Amino acid sequence: MGTHPSNPSKDLASNRTLLDLVQDNQALMSPEVSEKFGHKLPFLFKVLSIGKALSIQAHPNKKLAEQLHKNDSKNYPDDNHKPEMTIAITPFDGLCGFRPLAEISHFFATVPSLKKLVGEAEADEFTNTVKEKETSSDAEQEKTNKKALQKVFASLMNSKSEDIESASKELVKAAEQEGDSFAGNGGPSNNGRELSDLIIRLNSQFPADIGLFVFFFLNYVKLEVGEAMFLKADDIHAYLSGEVIECMASSDNVVRAGFTPKFKDVKNLVSMLTYSYAPISEQKMNPVDYPYVTLNRAAYSASSTTILYDPPIEEFSVVKTDLKAQGAKATFEAIAGPSIFLCTKGNGSISVGPKKEEVKEGYVYFVGATAEVVLESESEEFVTFRAFCELQGKEKL
Repeated sequence: MGTHPSNPSKDLASNRTLLDLVQDNQALMSPEVSEKFGHKLPFLFKVLSIGKALSIQAHPNKKLAEQLHKNDSKNYPDDNHKPEMTIAITPFDGLCGFRPLAEISHFFATVPSLKKLVGEAEADEFTNTVKEKETSSDAEQEKTNKKALQKVFASLMNSKSEDIESASKELVKAAEQEGDSFAGNGGPSNNGRELSDLIIRLNSQFPADIGLFVFFFLNYVKLEVGEAMFLKADDIHAYLSGEVIECMASSDNVVRAGFTPKFKDVKNLVSMLTYSYAPISEQKMNPVDYPYVTLNRAAYSASSTTILYDPPIEEFSVVKTDLKAQGAKATFEAIAGPSIFLCTKGNGSISVGPKKEEVKEGYVYFVGATAEVVLESESEEFVTFRAFCELQGKEKL
């Protein structure tokens, strides 16, 4: 949902693209948003239903995106960066960012096939370099740690296909036989049975894939319904299962390196990553109540909610509204920027001025800048997500 030229949204009434509509009527965007983002929507809004693992990937920062697009426009179709936010609408699991370094060292010591594939000497060098130094506040030590992580990760990613196949057989056999004790009982933040089941599951989807070993470098994350995480440009990740709302900067650039039949770009992936390492808790988001909305009495008495997911970038924010009674109503103040509303549960209506339209699960509406919006529930629960961009009064990192 958006104006990206690869697949812009269309107005069902006129069959015109949303890109055409906002370019013909700049007031829909607001002057500030239009000027800053080139007369097109600055975000893409998505729903993902993940039945099979999605690729191990990262999205380039703005400078790298420009270079990749210039050199290879087929595989990198635009010149924009792509930070993104993920909000779970069913239980979700995935991989996100590099694990704390001690956890990676733990897996080198307890997963023989991983250490063999990376290289015995390389794994030992990494462990000796970072041992008891990953929490150091010294900038030089952190730099040394990141270089060590990059070196050992590059060693893994450049493994020969025949070595990956051989190591995968050994890894899957260990997962099947060891169960609870797999990978040294799973390490500090996982349990052995969970990890062994995951390896078996992922191998059934992508047999003998390098992603089976990348898994031990990345945080394994679970999100419950309503939980969210934010991924900066150059953050490595992979989504494994579940249904999520995604919002991201308007880009289709993906640098892939595993769990995919699509184009892989190992060289750029290895060189582009930040190699930041931290527990997954640091990337999870803490939504807050959205202040610019008025709920009617029915909504208040039913404990309806409007919560804001506000990442540290200018391109987008998302509000989730859950109206939990028939007749519950939420009135949103006008904002100086465009919005897209999506219904994920129940049915009701959306009103802008005198115009009122029905809303059902899967319905999507674009709302232009400076419009007051009213949502009203006609079911016992009516859930919508609103992606929007508003630059006025926003302080972003």
